[in-house]
Amino acid sequence: MYDLYGSLGNLAILKNRKSRAINAENPTGEKGKGGMASSNLGPSRKGSPCLKDIPSGETVTLADIAGPGIINHIWITVTNKTTEADCFVLSDLIIRIYWDDEKTPSVESPLGDFFCCGFARECVVNSMPIVVVPNRGMNSYFQMPFNKRARITLENQHPNPIPAFFYQIDYCLVDNLPNDIAYFHAQWRRERVTTLGKDYVILDNVKGKGHYIGTYIALTTLERYWWGEGEVKFYIDGDIEYPTICGTGTEDYFGGSWSFAKQINGKTVEQNYSTSYLGYPYYSSHDELIHNDYHNDDCLPMRGFYRWHIQDPICFDEDLMVTIQQIGVGHGGLFERQDDVASVAYWYQTEPHSSFLPLVGREGRRPR
Repeated sequence: MYDLYGSLGNLAILKNRKSRAINAENPTGEKGKGGMASSNLGPSRKGSPCLKDIPSGETVTLADIAGPGIINHIWITVTNKTTEADCFVLSDLIIRIYWDDEKTPSVESPLGDFFCCGFARECVVNSMPIVVVPNRGMNSYFQMPFNKRARITLENQHPNPIPAFFYQIDYCLVDNLPNDIAYFHAQWRRERVTTLGKDYVILDNVKGKGHYIGTYIALTTLERYWWGEGEVKFYIDGDIEYPTICGTGTEDYFGGSWSFAKQINGKTVEQNYSTSYLGYPYYSSHDELIHNDYHNDDCLPMRGFYRWHIQDPICFDEDLMVTIQQIGVGHGGLFERQDDVASVAYWYQTEPHSSFLPLVGREGRRPR
């Protein structure tokens, strides 16, 4: 078997590849060219650790790599605000990844959402492919093989310049890749108010062969009562009216149960968690936008969830669509809800891929 992925089981096996890294001090990843910039401490003493003052409206290239190769790790950190009254940087920066000279991206997402930090707010995520640790240390361990070229860009749609953007992209160059390799994809979507009785579409218009490997959802509830009865559906290879796979509820899909609830001092309290394959790392019912240290406590509840299909990938040969219902339960039983739902779908597939829907503007991505 081709030794593509790293694990404890193959650490002792010799790797026939060349290790490289790209960051602000070595933007090409060239051999023997790391850390050459000078500082007041002298040559090669932390002279250029980050990209500085990325102008509003500018797109910068973080990496442009000739293949074949495999991106193994991406680390990024950035400020969460450029002024005291602003906390929207994580939703205003857009990350895109292009494979093999393609014109449309295979990855397109607000930076925070890609790393399971929706609502333009960081949280701690401890999972296998995505790790976010204090303070906004955002890591991706998704394996991203490519044959000809990998290009990663960052667009600043924030109204102000980004004063400092730190990043490192760790990758390997290889002699060749197997013929059955699939390419990594990720797509962000949002409906600020879902349609009553109509499933929210996490992903559709996927054509080709591949496997679905993850979902992130940022949910802002707009109605009272329990919100988590909606079922996640996978329409596989020609399914139209009914899916091949249909779950049993939202909290069930994310590995929880019984409303994520625990009784604390006689009060029902939702419990956050973050594990290797699934998690509920973020919950807030107050406004964290700080204005003179004042926090507004009547904010709509916001919740962030992830589920990785690493041990249980959803395989497809021809096409795939993924949806989730907006169904709740109250004193009168089940009812159709309307909420604010954003999501990132993660999957691998053969190229070419279908073009994504146009990304909504800055205001349409920001939290309520």
